[in-house]
Amino acid sequence: MSERIALVPASYVIFRRGSSVLLQLRQGTGYMDGHWATAAAGHVEAGESAETAAIREVQEELGVGIAAEDLVPLTAMHRFQPQGTALEQRVDFFFSTEHWSGEPRIMEPDKAAELQWFALDALPSPLVPHERYVFERMATGIAPIINLETSLPGNP
Repeated sequence: MSERIALVPASYVIFRRGSSVLLQLRQGTGYMDGHWATAAAGHVEAGESAETAAIREVQEELGVGIAAEDLVPLTAMHRFQPQGTALEQRVDFFFSTEHWSGEPRIMEPDKAAELQWFALDALPSPLVPHERYVFERMATGIAPIINLETSLPGNP
C-alpha cells in the first residue's frame, strides 16, 4: 500500500468588478514577495471549511464583509511535486465574488504593499504563477483544471 499524503489547504477569493479583478502586491511574507496575487487568500485552519476560511480571510486582509451566498465556487487546484514532501502537496479552493460590504483596503500592511484593480486582459507582472493560470482561464472563459504539477515556477 502506498503512503497517504497530507494536503495543505488554502482558500482564495477573487474580487470581480466587471472584467477587472482586485490584486494585492505581496511583501514581507517570505513567499512570492514582490508578486501580485489574489487580494484575499490564506490557509484553511483546523475546524474550518474552505468557505469559512475564505470569509475569514476577506475580513482579515481587506476589512470587508462577504456573505456565504455571495461566494461563487470557481475551481479547486491540486498543486504537487510527485516525489515531494507533505508541505509540497497543496489544494487550493478558488472562489469569486462581485458582492461585499465595505471598501476593500489593506489591513495587513506588513504583508501587502498595494491593492489595485486590473483588467483580466491586462494582468500585471510578476503575478503568482498558479494564480495567473486561473486568471488567464477566467479571461477566456475556460475552466481551470484541477491538477497542476509543479511545472509552473513558484509551486511549492
